[in-house]
Parts: sequence; structure tokens; C-alpha cells
Amino acid sequence: MNIVLHKDFIKAYKKLRSAQREKFKERRNLFLENPFHPILHNHSLQGRFYGYRSINVAGDLRVIYKMISEDTCLFVTIDTHSNLYQ
Repeated sequence: MNIVLHKDFIKAYKKLRSAQREKFKERRNLFLENPFHPILHNHSLQGRFYGYRSINVAGDLRVIYKMISEDTCLFVTIDTHSNLYQ
């Protein structure tokens, strides 16, 4: 699996605290091993994010992504649940 980072993801990632960045790296590695590992709570989204999926990073932190080919996904953004879905 390949991961491509959207410019919005990069911008949001830079704003994270170092502990959040480390937790993201752990979850990214888990995602690469098994995108549907139960810890990630990988699920499809509705409404404004129809066609996208979300994974849990830590606590309230989520990554929104979209599969752009069979083996490549685009990480679109990373933020808290309340900021993403308001």
C-alpha cells in the first residue's frame, strides 16, 4: 500500500503536538500492515465526506483518506473529530 499526502494533510500535520505526530506514525504503520485493524476503526463516511474513509489515530484525532487506486490512498487531512465533522 502506498500513501500520498494531500497538501491539507501536511499543513494540519505540522500543527500537531509531537506526541500526536508519534501516535500518527504508529497508526500509519499499523494501517500499512492492515488497513482494517480493529484499533483503527476504519469506516466509510457520509455527507460532506461521502466516498472517503476515516481511521482513528488517538483519542479524538482522526485521519480522513480516500482510495485513489487499488494500492494507493490519499491522506486528505488529520484533525479532531469535532473539527472535521462540524
